[in-house]
Amino acid sequence: MFVVLDTNHFTEFIDASALGTILMSRIDEREAQVFSCITAAEESLRGWLALLNRKKPGQEQMEAYSKLQRCLETLGKFSILPFDQDAANHFHRLQSERIPIGTMDLKIASICLAYDATLLSRNLVDFQKVPGLRVENWLD
Repeated sequence: MFVVLDTNHFTEFIDASALGTILMSRIDEREAQVFSCITAAEESLRGWLALLNRKKPGQEQMEAYSKLQRCLETLGKFSILPFDQDAANHFHRLQSERIPIGTMDLKIASICLAYDATLLSRNLVDFQKVPGLRVENWLD
């Protein structure tokens, strides 16, 4: 099974949470090939950088820098699928169909469609609106 982690699943790896442990177990059970995608990586990095920028320089930034570092180290453990021409074609097609989800989610869905991958996400309500996209929640 070929799966791509949405940002909410990827974050559980970064946090090394109990849910992240459950996710790892499910990945092992299903012998899934796990990937990230460039847009989920972008979302994660933007989030940690925004947190960092909200903190006062110095000691208040230590935790934010730690989380940013864990994000970068975790990203290094996965192959990252690109937003390439095939994904862009899917994206523009879905945009023209007026699929009612956010731009970043539409990009993530487009990458999954381009690579014929199952998306792992908690956001089933939005992603199930995308025709042809396989989406599952392995956290709950």
